[in-house]
Amino acid sequence: MYTVHPSSYIDDDVQIGDGTKIWHFCHVQRGAVIGKNCSFGQNVNIGNNVKIGNGVRIQNNVSVYEGVELEDNVFCGPSCVFTNVLVPRAHFPVHGKYNKTLVKEGASLGANCTIVCGHTIGRGAMIAAGAVVTKDVPDFALMAGVPARQIGIVNEQGEIVERLTGEKGK
Repeated sequence: MYTVHPSSYIDDDVQIGDGTKIWHFCHVQRGAVIGKNCSFGQNVNIGNNVKIGNGVRIQNNVSVYEGVELEDNVFCGPSCVFTNVLVPRAHFPVHGKYNKTLVKEGASLGANCTIVCGHTIGRGAMIAAGAVVTKDVPDFALMAGVPARQIGIVNEQGEIVERLTGEKGK
């Protein structure tokens, strides 16, 4: 059993796991698969055929577009952004040919960060608020800036265990 606020829309052919809570003004589109015990804040859009693992927390105003996969226990901060096309053009639609983005288990994406499509965010990685990710992110990397660069290493609890300086921190 899952909970959906009456203001939200769930399309046909959607799978939603037990214990998941979908709050105000959300839309879950056709073919989406959502795990158990997830929470979607206000105004969340889940695109067609998106796969979301168990225990995922998506805060307000996030759109998870087709081509994005979130593994278990991913945190998406308020208004974080995913893309799924590298060269969008209104006159030349891609017709379902989306670049894949994978966010691995336990990763946290800060408020207003942007994840450019075609990359993998490593297990347990942390992306700082406002960062723009333009390349793959290693497991447990702490990423910040525009474009995002690795500035540290975090543990499973998200605590900084090493601050990087020099070449890796650039």
